Amino acid sequence: MASTVFSVVVVLLSSFPAIFSAKPSTFRPPLTSDLIATTKNTPPTTYFEVTKPIQLPNTKPCSVLVLRHDFGYTYGSPPVLAPYAPPTNCPSSNFDKIVLEWTATCKGRQFDRIFGVWLAGVELLRSCTAEPTATGIEWTVKKDITRYYSLLMKNQTLAVYLGNIVDDTYTGVYHVNVTIHFYPAENKNILNSDHLHNQWADLIIPISRNLPLNDGLWFEIKNSTDVKLKHFKIPLNAYRAVLEVYVSFHENDEFWPTNLPNDYVLHNNLTGYPGNGPFREVVVSLDGGVVGAVWPFTVVYTGGVNPLLWRPITGIGSFDLPTYDIEITPFLGTILDGKSHDFGFSVTNALNVWYIDANLHLWLDEKSKKTNGRFLTQNISPLHVSLVSNYTGLNGTFVTKVTRSIKSSGWVQSSHGKIVTKSTQDFNYSNIMVMAQNGDAQIVNQMIEFNDSVYAKNPSSVLSKESLKLFSFYIYSDTEDKGNGSYSEVANITLGFNEKKVDSLGSKSLSSVLENLQNGQGSMLVKGNLVVRGLGSTQQMYKYGDDDLCYFRDVSSSNYTILYDKQGHTCSKSKKSRLDLVIGTQWPLHARDRHAI
Repeated sequence: MASTVFSVVVVLLSSFPAIFSAKPSTFRPPLTSDLIATTKNTPPTTYFEVTKPIQLPNTKPCSVLVLRHDFGYTYGSPPVLAPYAPPTNCPSSNFDKIVLEWTATCKGRQFDRIFGVWLAGVELLRSCTAEPTATGIEWTVKKDITRYYSLLMKNQTLAVYLGNIVDDTYTGVYHVNVTIHFYPAENKNILNSDHLHNQWADLIIPISRNLPLNDGLWFEIKNSTDVKLKHFKIPLNAYRAVLEVYVSFHENDEFWPTNLPNDYVLHNNLTGYPGNGPFREVVVSLDGGVVGAVWPFTVVYTGGVNPLLWRPITGIGSFDLPTYDIEITPFLGTILDGKSHDFGFSVTNALNVWYIDANLHLWLDEKSKKTNGRFLTQNISPLHVSLVSNYTGLNGTFVTKVTRSIKSSGWVQSSHGKIVTKSTQDFNYSNIMVMAQNGDAQIVNQMIEFNDSVYAKNPSSVLSKESLKLFSFYIYSDTEDKGNGSYSEVANITLGFNEKKVDSLGSKSLSSVLENLQNGQGSMLVKGNLVVRGLGSTQQMYKYGDDDLCYFRDVSSSNYTILYDKQGHTCSKSKKSRLDLVIGTQWPLHARDRHAI
């Protein structure tokens, strides 16, 4: 089968321009550019990530500016801290919606920087900065943080870590405002404490590192044997628990879907090339036993592959990295003992470095001082990994397939009755990797199916939650040595984030469907560390629908200019986008470079 795949891909490669170098090259030095001339009258470019609008009530928000700060040379320094207090001047103390707004400007030359925002150690936002230009940029991130309701009702300390470096070469300083908007409830009786599963948790416990630190509050996973632990203790009257996991990947694993198999690296003596193959799994344990896993979406940061691709449309998830929920309720019976317990994080096949932390959302029984429970069953299928390699020298094909299933059940006795909860995670992974032209051309076609479900039943009601996710990643890249310290590079990329969710409680149900597809084409001519000339184009089709909202956006850009931008709220079947992305027909691939321009 592998040889058949390889022959197909060779045919596909023949349709691309013959731009290949004589020597494989995975890493490039940081790149800068003087392509854009600075003028006093040039307005800053507004960067954005395509996402659905946040549905807001018809009430005037009460807004709190929590932080205003200029992030200059902050690498290796403590997070910036600011006191936080909920608004006191609102007409209502109940809120329908709470929105975090991050606004930033920057001018000069700078890398993309990962950053995090925490409140009392609970992470609210993981994001990446936009890369600035000489004429300046601006961008805004708005995130619905209503799920942190109970945390936001108390005085806390906000922490922001953005590790930036400013010197004679990298001059960009990030000027940042962090504001939280509180929208009063239109229905003053919005909160219903008698409900079996209140929409938001009563308590959120941070599963992150403690201050003081000279870094972010995330844990750093540096290799495949590294396990980071966090001690925690829960109240005795908890009846539901959900662990929200934040994940980002960097350095040798920033482009992990393109990482080469170890035998190929050793056979070709490719010293310094990231290996361990293209599969990664975040494993979450409780007191040493596996409780869940995350097979993450491949976020490409704003300097990844070719930074010209992400101006002004940034990669899916780059401004608001996705989080992943793991149902812990089946295990509550093992931790409702008033003792300290441990959550652990590890990453299968990891290279340096992964940033991981989590928030433990707990629902408490107001009518009981003590709940009790029992862990019933767990069925964990071991990772089933299949790797078929067919290579000669630097040319070859590698097909990696992985499956996994995690099923757990348990019950909790509370004033709501005996709640029996069953949780399931099912995973399927496929990665087809082709190395051609003596290793200078790479094609990767990766698909991840990540499905999870929760079924909870008590004497009076049944709750079910199901999420079906499909993550696609395709990339094509090649380089050609032009001599005199210069080279050209072509890179095309396709990203897809699709999810269907169905939540049911008794006879009522809510459903949503997201289809988010993005395609980019870029090329650069580089001399030394200067981009002499380059092109970048991006097209994206975003469609979202649920019981209350229908939204679509069809947008395209080229060389900082928006070519078209159509959006609306129609629920009718729309015509095909200019971006005609059909899963399985795109064959772009490997570009490991991370650049500043």
